[in-house]
Amino acid sequence: MLIVLAGGLVRVTGSGLGCPVWPACDVGSFAPTPELGIHGVIEWANRLFTGVLIVAVGWAIVAARLQKPRNRGLTRLAWSQFWLVVANAVAGGISVLAKLNPYVVALHFTLAIALLTTTTLTWHRARQPAVAPPSPARAARLLAWALAVCTLVLILIGTLVTGSGPHSGDSADVPRMSFNWEHVTIVHAVLGSLTVLIALALWVVLRGDPAGRLARRRVSFFLVVVIVQGAVGTIQALTSLPAALVAIHLLGSALVWIGALRVLLDTNPALFRGAPVAAAAVPVNTVGAR
Repeated sequence: MLIVLAGGLVRVTGSGLGCPVWPACDVGSFAPTPELGIHGVIEWANRLFTGVLIVAVGWAIVAARLQKPRNRGLTRLAWSQFWLVVANAVAGGISVLAKLNPYVVALHFTLAIALLTTTTLTWHRARQPAVAPPSPARAARLLAWALAVCTLVLILIGTLVTGSGPHSGDSADVPRMSFNWEHVTIVHAVLGSLTVLIALALWVVLRGDPAGRLARRRVSFFLVVVIVQGAVGTIQALTSLPAALVAIHLLGSALVWIGALRVLLDTNPALFRGAPVAAAAVPVNTVGAR
């Protein structure tokens, strides 16, 4: 979530090309030079923060590998975070080399959403009880899937809104997507309203289900986050996209996606459980029993 926010700060401060080359910051200099000014410092700080993220992911990999009995699924999820961090760093570099091409920038954000997905799944699996709790009714499980799909489409359409409209990637002129910004924004708003309606329907279905208490709490949190996110998006669209609201909206998108995933996982408790590999049998010493 912090790396998403850091990337948003790079964008809203017009620092997307603060370091004009990659992986170094400038020609002949790995770090920002005084000539690059504050924009170079902001972009370089964002790149350095990726190193902090790699340390955290490495910690997760080691911790997953040391589980006894060994849980291969948990280890694979932890490793997937590492490869997605690497892929996202490469996409960030390509976006610089492509002079902030909006499609590459959208890919950069989409890979961040993929990283949030695997991180959330890792978090969930690491805390699963030994015995799966009872599942809510089938209608609730289907609504949770619909909510996750609708939320994902909502976020992906949001990248088109960003790529088509003003104030995306740099304060200078940058390439834009060919979509009509107002039309795409309306589609984004309609999808946001549909997401809220699905969440409300799911909350009602879970209300009378004893197996759905935890899932209903997740839906309640999700509703609060998505409604606040919608309000921020509406205000920023009507007020010429102030930088602070754009950054908050980016952070909100991360919260919305994590919320949708947790609703899905707690409404479908059998999902992504995985069985830990049983520990090797220890031979019994029968000499002393004779």
